[in-house]
Amino acid sequence: MPDSSTTQVVLRSPVLRRSFRKSFPCAARGEGVFIWDTDGKRYLDFAGSAVVNLIGHGVADVSAAITEQAAKLEFAHTSQFTTPVAEEYATELLEFAGEAFRAGAVYFTCGGSEAIETALKLARQYQVEAGFPDRHRIISRQQSYHGSTLGALAVSGNRRRREIYLPMVREFDHVAMPYCYRCAYDCSDGCYNCGQKYALELERAIESSQGKTAAFIFEPMSGATLGAVVPPKGYLESVAEICRRNGVLLIADEVMTGMGRTGRNFGVEHWGIKPDILVTAKGLSSGYAPLGAVIASKKVVDAIADGSGAFIHGFTYNAHPLSIAAGRAVLKILREKELVSAADSSRAGSAATELKSALENLRELNCVGDVRGLGLLWAVEFVSNKESKRPYDAKVNFAAKVAHASAKRGVLVYPMQGCVDGEAGDHVMIAPPAVITKGQVEWAAGQLRHAIQESMVAQAW
Repeated sequence: MPDSSTTQVVLRSPVLRRSFRKSFPCAARGEGVFIWDTDGKRYLDFAGSAVVNLIGHGVADVSAAITEQAAKLEFAHTSQFTTPVAEEYATELLEFAGEAFRAGAVYFTCGGSEAIETALKLARQYQVEAGFPDRHRIISRQQSYHGSTLGALAVSGNRRRREIYLPMVREFDHVAMPYCYRCAYDCSDGCYNCGQKYALELERAIESSQGKTAAFIFEPMSGATLGAVVPPKGYLESVAEICRRNGVLLIADEVMTGMGRTGRNFGVEHWGIKPDILVTAKGLSSGYAPLGAVIASKKVVDAIADGSGAFIHGFTYNAHPLSIAAGRAVLKILREKELVSAADSSRAGSAATELKSALENLRELNCVGDVRGLGLLWAVEFVSNKESKRPYDAKVNFAAKVAHASAKRGVLVYPMQGCVDGEAGDHVMIAPPAVITKGQVEWAAGQLRHAIQESMVAQAW
């Protein structure tokens, strides 16, 4: 007979869920920063539903826009038609993306992974059209995440999500990325010099590819894998210059950081970077419909338009009218309610400023090693020893314990493991909707503090 203390309960459902070891509450409705389950319990969505929702739940204008479009036309295949809603939204999105994308074009997908796949293919075709057919390699960074499809996994650095699929993945070079809390170099100058050393790793990787690098893909701020790490001053600027000098396209993965999440329209604006291709999703529709987008610069679009004349790629549901209608309505709300400003942590009185202040207070807890982030994208990293920065053993799964204790208190956070070496290292992501109030921030941060303390005491036993 198996030992009952080690036997795991298998929970079955007609839905193939993410885990057979965990029971999931059934979400019934949402309004503002809250979600209610079918038992009537209320949760404050302190993670924006995995860094997705920025405008808040239950916004009637978005569902009305979807309904209106469905009444007109629910679907038309892009091999046969374009639609007014897609043309209008693409124009608006190019304007939102700024000067770097003037006279560019937008390719709409059903989410971030599809958008990354599209961007990788677009970069490859650009190089072929531009007269460099040998350029096919994509360089990315360790401890990054770019999606769950095989192409996106190939350029991701999340060890746990990649490992089982590696026999199926085409491997490219991964370079290290700045992580000032655990820097591999000397950070005594505020990380400027170490940032330059990390940038040189990219240059060496490009050189070693012997002219075969097509693009470099990066997250302006690290996403869930490393946890809201902000790059040191000068690093991204040097990366952009290295790519420009070597004819390598710069792909900014703004699936998490885009659409106002960091207090700018797109995260690259904090560093004045102008990527050739920008990928966004999540906040693009704020979760109201499956939607992603690849925003390509004029240089990239012109190479294909003036070359073969056709992008060799497509999805059945790309530029789906209902998803596009949702995205267009979300963009209108972002502008009308000035939610990008609300997400600006440098602006006094903003939701982001209140969040930054509340989370910084968690540093005093013995198991909190680092609090980092920008705008409405933050992470709290946990350590078993503050002085040595020693992480908890991966088997403890401390971040999951904190998330579970927090959910019991009615606050949803996003737990992750592996930020130290791909296995060890625990943190939770905090990324609430921009409509969150000061009182809601203070209450949620207070509940998170209690959850951390509860988990710390439980672990000590």
